[in-house]
Amino acid sequence: MESMQPTETQNPIRTDLPGSLSKPSSSTEQIWSEYVEPVWDSVMSYLANVPDYIGSFFSGYKKPLIVLGAILASFVTVKVTLAVLDAIDDIPLLAPILQLVGIVYTGWFVWRYLLKDENRRELLAEIDALKAQVFGSHNNTLS
Repeated sequence: MESMQPTETQNPIRTDLPGSLSKPSSSTEQIWSEYVEPVWDSVMSYLANVPDYIGSFFSGYKKPLIVLGAILASFVTVKVTLAVLDAIDDIPLLAPILQLVGIVYTGWFVWRYLLKDENRRELLAEIDALKAQVFGSHNNTLS
Protein backbone atom coordinates (compact mmCIF):
# COMPACT_ATOMS: atom_id res chain seq x y z
CA MET A 1 0.00 0.00 0.00
CA GLU A 2 1.09 3.48 -0.71
CA SER A 3 1.42 5.93 2.14
CA MET A 4 -1.57 8.19 2.73
CA GLN A 5 0.52 11.32 3.35
CA PRO A 6 0.18 14.00 0.69
CA THR A 7 3.21 14.88 -1.31
CA GLU A 8 4.39 18.41 -1.89
CA THR A 9 2.96 18.43 -5.39
CA GLN A 10 -0.48 17.52 -4.10
CA ASN A 11 -0.50 20.18 -1.34
CA PRO A 12 1.70 23.20 -2.13
CA ILE A 13 0.86 24.98 1.15
CA ARG A 14 3.12 23.91 3.96
CA THR A 15 1.35 23.76 7.27
CA ASP A 16 4.38 22.73 9.32
CA LEU A 17 5.76 26.30 9.38
CA PRO A 18 4.03 28.77 11.68
CA GLY A 19 2.31 31.62 9.85
CA SER A 20 2.63 30.04 6.46
CA LEU A 21 -1.13 30.13 5.84
CA SER A 22 -1.55 33.79 6.77
CA LYS A 23 1.56 35.24 5.16
CA PRO A 24 0.50 37.45 2.24
CA SER A 25 2.09 36.94 -1.07
CA SER A 26 4.02 39.67 -2.81
CA SER A 27 1.05 40.31 -5.14
CA THR A 28 -1.22 40.91 -2.12
CA GLU A 29 1.30 43.38 -0.68
CA GLN A 30 1.47 45.10 -4.05
CA ILE A 31 -2.33 45.40 -4.29
CA TRP A 32 -2.45 46.74 -0.73
CA SER A 33 0.18 49.37 -1.38
CA GLU A 34 -1.32 50.44 -4.73
CA TYR A 35 -5.06 50.47 -4.11
CA VAL A 36 -6.04 49.95 -0.51
CA GLU A 37 -3.45 52.08 1.27
CA PRO A 38 -4.29 55.40 -0.51
CA VAL A 39 -7.99 54.86 0.11
CA TRP A 40 -7.31 53.97 3.72
CA ASP A 41 -5.16 57.07 4.19
CA SER A 42 -7.81 59.35 2.68
CA VAL A 43 -10.54 57.81 4.86
CA MET A 44 -8.42 58.23 7.98
CA SER A 45 -7.60 61.86 7.13
CA TYR A 46 -11.31 62.55 6.55
CA LEU A 47 -12.24 60.94 9.87
CA ALA A 48 -9.54 62.99 11.61
CA ASN A 49 -11.18 66.18 10.29
CA VAL A 50 -14.77 65.27 11.22
CA PRO A 51 -14.76 67.36 14.45
CA ASP A 52 -13.59 70.39 12.44
CA TYR A 53 -16.37 69.82 9.88
CA ILE A 54 -18.99 69.54 12.63
CA GLY A 55 -17.67 72.66 14.37
CA SER A 56 -17.70 74.73 11.19
CA PHE A 57 -21.19 73.47 10.31
CA PHE A 58 -22.52 74.40 13.74
CA SER A 59 -20.90 77.83 13.70
CA GLY A 60 -22.28 78.51 10.22
CA TYR A 61 -25.84 77.40 11.00
CA LYS A 62 -26.02 78.21 14.71
CA LYS A 63 -29.30 80.16 14.75
CA PRO A 64 -31.31 77.77 12.53
CA LEU A 65 -30.06 74.80 14.55
CA ILE A 66 -31.10 76.48 17.80
CA VAL A 67 -34.55 77.27 16.38
CA LEU A 68 -34.90 73.69 15.12
CA GLY A 69 -33.84 72.38 18.54
CA ALA A 70 -36.35 74.65 20.28
CA ILE A 71 -39.14 73.49 17.97
CA LEU A 72 -38.20 69.86 18.56
CA ALA A 73 -37.99 70.40 22.34
CA SER A 74 -41.40 72.10 22.40
CA PHE A 75 -42.91 69.26 20.36
CA VAL A 76 -41.50 66.68 22.78
CA THR A 77 -42.73 68.75 25.76
CA VAL A 78 -46.25 68.93 24.36
CA LYS A 79 -46.30 65.18 23.67
CA VAL A 80 -45.06 64.36 27.18
CA THR A 81 -47.56 66.77 28.76
CA LEU A 82 -50.43 65.23 26.81
CA ALA A 83 -49.29 61.75 27.79
CA VAL A 84 -49.15 62.73 31.48
CA LEU A 85 -52.62 64.32 31.30
CA ASP A 86 -53.98 61.23 29.59
CA ALA A 87 -52.45 59.06 32.31
CA ILE A 88 -54.00 61.26 35.00
CA ASP A 89 -57.34 61.10 33.20
CA ASP A 90 -57.24 57.30 33.29
CA ILE A 91 -57.04 57.23 37.10
CA PRO A 92 -60.52 56.47 38.45
CA LEU A 93 -62.25 59.32 40.31
CA LEU A 94 -59.32 61.70 39.82
CA ALA A 95 -60.76 63.48 36.76
CA PRO A 96 -64.13 64.20 38.44
CA ILE A 97 -62.37 65.41 41.60
CA LEU A 98 -60.18 67.78 39.57
CA GLN A 99 -63.26 69.04 37.72
CA LEU A 100 -64.98 69.67 41.04
CA VAL A 101 -61.94 71.59 42.29
CA GLY A 102 -62.03 73.71 39.13
CA ILE A 103 -65.73 74.46 39.54
CA VAL A 104 -65.26 75.41 43.21
CA TYR A 105 -62.31 77.68 42.41
CA THR A 106 -64.25 79.36 39.59
CA GLY A 107 -67.15 79.99 41.96
CA TRP A 108 -64.83 81.44 44.59
CA PHE A 109 -63.16 83.70 41.97
CA VAL A 110 -66.55 85.03 40.81
CA TRP A 111 -67.66 85.59 44.40
CA ARG A 112 -64.38 87.27 45.40
CA TYR A 113 -63.62 89.48 42.39
CA LEU A 114 -66.51 89.82 39.96
CA LEU A 115 -69.74 90.44 41.89
CA LYS A 116 -68.97 93.85 43.46
CA ASP A 117 -67.65 96.94 41.75
CA GLU A 118 -64.94 97.63 44.36
CA ASN A 119 -63.64 94.05 44.03
CA ARG A 120 -63.47 94.39 40.23
CA ARG A 121 -61.37 97.55 40.67
CA GLU A 122 -59.09 95.64 43.05
CA LEU A 123 -58.69 92.90 40.43
CA LEU A 124 -57.87 95.46 37.72
CA ALA A 125 -55.29 97.05 40.04
CA GLU A 126 -53.66 93.65 40.60
CA ILE A 127 -53.63 92.97 36.84
CA ASP A 128 -52.03 96.39 36.22
CA ALA A 129 -49.40 95.68 38.89
CA LEU A 130 -48.63 92.36 37.23
CA LYS A 131 -48.33 94.08 33.83
CA ALA A 132 -45.94 96.61 35.35
CA GLN A 133 -43.83 93.81 36.80
CA VAL A 134 -43.67 91.96 33.51
CA PHE A 135 -43.43 94.81 30.99
CA GLY A 136 -41.69 97.52 32.99
CA SER A 137 -43.60 100.61 34.09
CA HIS A 138 -47.19 101.82 34.41
CA ASN A 139 -46.72 104.51 31.76
CA ASN A 140 -46.24 102.05 28.91
CA THR A 141 -49.69 100.68 28.30
CA LEU A 142 -50.54 98.51 25.35
CA SER A 143 -53.87 100.21 24.57
